[in-house]
Amino acid sequence: MASGRLHTPFIICVLLAGLFLKYSDAEIKNPVFEHDTRPIILFEKFGFTLRGVVNISISEVSLAPVTSSSDPDPAASDPSLLGFFLATDDALVQVILEYERSEICILKNPLVRYLFSFSDLDSKTNSYSAHYPISDANEYGLYFANCGRSVAVNMNVKTAMYNLEGPQGDTKNFLPAGQTQLPTVYLSFFIIYVVLIGVWIWLCWKSRASVHTIHYLMGILVCIKALDLISEAEDKMHIRSTGTPHGWDVAFYVFSFLKGIMLFVVIVLIGTGWTILKPFLQDREKKVLMIVIPLQVFSNIASVVIDETGPFAKDWATWKQLLLLLDLACCCAVLFPIMWSIRDLKKAAQTDGKAARTLVKLTLFRQYYIVLFMYIYFTRVVVYALTTVTIYKYRWISDCAAEIASLAFYIFTGYKFSPGESNPYLAVDNDEEEAAAKEALNDDDFDL
Repeated sequence: MASGRLHTPFIICVLLAGLFLKYSDAEIKNPVFEHDTRPIILFEKFGFTLRGVVNISISEVSLAPVTSSSDPDPAASDPSLLGFFLATDDALVQVILEYERSEICILKNPLVRYLFSFSDLDSKTNSYSAHYPISDANEYGLYFANCGRSVAVNMNVKTAMYNLEGPQGDTKNFLPAGQTQLPTVYLSFFIIYVVLIGVWIWLCWKSRASVHTIHYLMGILVCIKALDLISEAEDKMHIRSTGTPHGWDVAFYVFSFLKGIMLFVVIVLIGTGWTILKPFLQDREKKVLMIVIPLQVFSNIASVVIDETGPFAKDWATWKQLLLLLDLACCCAVLFPIMWSIRDLKKAAQTDGKAARTLVKLTLFRQYYIVLFMYIYFTRVVVYALTTVTIYKYRWISDCAAEIASLAFYIFTGYKFSPGESNPYLAVDNDEEEAAAKEALNDDDFDL
């Protein structure tokens, strides 16, 4: 039963795919594989209750040798060496390490839950369909193992994983345990943001003489955020009951895309004092927008494609890592305009005759810089770590924590930069605006 060895980079990719998949949904999937030679393929991970079910259907199965040989190895195309299994994260690590040492096929390892192999296929149709009850409450990953030497696989696969609920146990819940609370979480935050929209409209109307373009953009951002939340809530509700989003995933991707772009634009414009402290953006600030916005557009489009393909796609984990690094790079880039504003305010406090007013603005920008840094660190690092260490039953807590952090950041930004005559951010006279305009027109350097 010997087979080809797994290489260390591939082991790392499989484990990373398992980590990234903690963010994925358990929709009904129907992937197609053509000439696939990967020794292990992760389909999805799912948190089961005591009444879980795994449905798998495969069709149009065929095997092909990767290299031609005049003396083929009988073990190379042994159908019992190719099949599906379930495994927890801890068990998978041990199984892969044992496979590296002994080269015994993973399907034969007692640490995994063997489902079926290609030897169980219908000889006439080359297909197989079955469902497997899961009575052990835990989080399992569904994997395909190819222990054949130099064998490529062609197959169509359809998977569905769910938990049975209700008094009669006949109601299917396609959301894994630990994520069934997400529709309620997102709907609750949607209501909060609707209230915030009303408050913001009231503030702008009350202080309409102090309203600038940036305040309209901030209001639009909150509206997009609310639409993003209601779309995600509907998406999760439809997946929970039917296993498919019924088009709500499209709305979610659209509003998530717009929210990401608008959020970075608003942060940069606030950090530069656009339309309030200065009537124009300087060249260096324009370059930040010109870099960040295209990167965010690419990152959002790529994320949609990657999320829709699923972890069974080749190089899925690699793309997830690259997109995470790209998002962090964009987050770091938007900190620079605030740093430049802080530096300019420091110089102004030492040279002009309005040091007291400038120092108030300097304090405000320092606070915003610190809060923005904390927001980026929490949502990009802490939330991911929380998702990794939290047991699957409470996975919704990390999503809730991310939304709480976003809500706190939005409220802080709105409070500190809301329209009002008493707001030190708005205390700018004509001399300051004229000086800023001249500086913007004469500044051709991209100085960090």
